[in-house]
This record gives sequence, structure tokens and C-alpha cells, in this order.
Amino acid sequence: MVVGDIRQEAKIMLQGLRTTLVPIWFIFFVILGAAGGLFQLIIPIIGSAVTLIIGGPMHMGMTKIFLRIYHKEAIELGQMFEGFYDFTRTFTAYLLIAIYVFLWALLLIIPGIIAALGYSMTFYLMAENPALPAQEAMRKSKEMMMGHKSDLFRLGLSFIGWAFLCVFTFGIGFLWLESYMMASFTAFYYKIKLQQPEMESI
Repeated sequence: MVVGDIRQEAKIMLQGLRTTLVPIWFIFFVILGAAGGLFQLIIPIIGSAVTLIIGGPMHMGMTKIFLRIYHKEAIELGQMFEGFYDFTRTFTAYLLIAIYVFLWALLLIIPGIIAALGYSMTFYLMAENPALPAQEAMRKSKEMMMGHKSDLFRLGLSFIGWAFLCVFTFGIGFLWLESYMMASFTAFYYKIKLQQPEMESI
């Protein structure tokens, strides 16, 4: 799988939308940062719990936005909160992934990365299949990613240079980079899904 082709597809997906997505990402980071950070200052363990609780629904909302972008559908800011209408599934998936990745990372960092890559398609699968339970989505994600973990890892690594430059903008650049990365991961999802006809029947 050619990383350059996926990134080019992502650029096409984002044409005319980069500015629209900036305030969406800004609010996304403010909510996660403020919710976790505020409680972190008071009682650290509560801050971590709050981040864990809202992380799943917020990530589902962003996943749905980028699925709409892929299908050339209209997007709006309020869609980023759609994950809260599916709170149980999104929270369960986010919590289980965090636990499993953490446990694998206790062995060594590499097993943790491999586990994270294996579960990376979970929210895409859940977004496209509202009746799919969280654990089943995680299982199907692992199946879907067999033979593709290194491809996704290379795709992620290809953004390191941009991420490094964003640091020098005091983090502001990430409001644009996140869209580029998320669009690329969405294009990646559909590329590997098309290679696995059985996924169409989920």
C-alpha cells in the first residue's frame, strides 16, 4: 500500500473543508483538555476518569464527521457530539481499547503499539454498523488489520515531520494537521475494507 496515494486522496477529500474543520478540532481539544485538565488539578484520578468517559463519544463523533467527508456529505459542528447518543458502545470500546493497549504496553512498548494498530478500525466499524457491539467491533478490527498493521504504522510515521513543525506554532498547526491525518486514516480504512469483501456484509 502506497502511503503517498493515501495522503493524496486525503488532500482531495479535504478540498474546501480545512478551514471549516479548524473550529471543530479546536472545540474537540478544548473539551477534552478542559474536562480532563480541570479535574486533574483538583483530583488527578478524577481527571483521568473524565477524559476516559468522554473520550469514546468524542472520538466517535469525529469518526462520523470524516466518514461523511469521505462520502462527500455535508458536515457541521454539532455532529461531533453524536457519539453521546451511543454512549454505552463508544465508552465501552474506548475503555476496553485503553485497558488492552495498556496491558500489552506493560510487556514492552512494541506490543502496545501493535495492539493499538489492531484496534484502530474499531470506531469506523461501529460508526458504519450501529448494531455492532463494541467487543465485536474490536474483534473485527483485529481481523481487518491482519497484514496491514505495518501499512498503518508507516502512514502514521509519515506525519512526524509535520507534527514536529506544528510544535513550533505552539500547537496551533495541529488544528490543520489533525484533519489531514484523520482523512488519511479514513481513506486507509476504506482501502483495506475494499480488499476484504466479507466486511461489506457486517
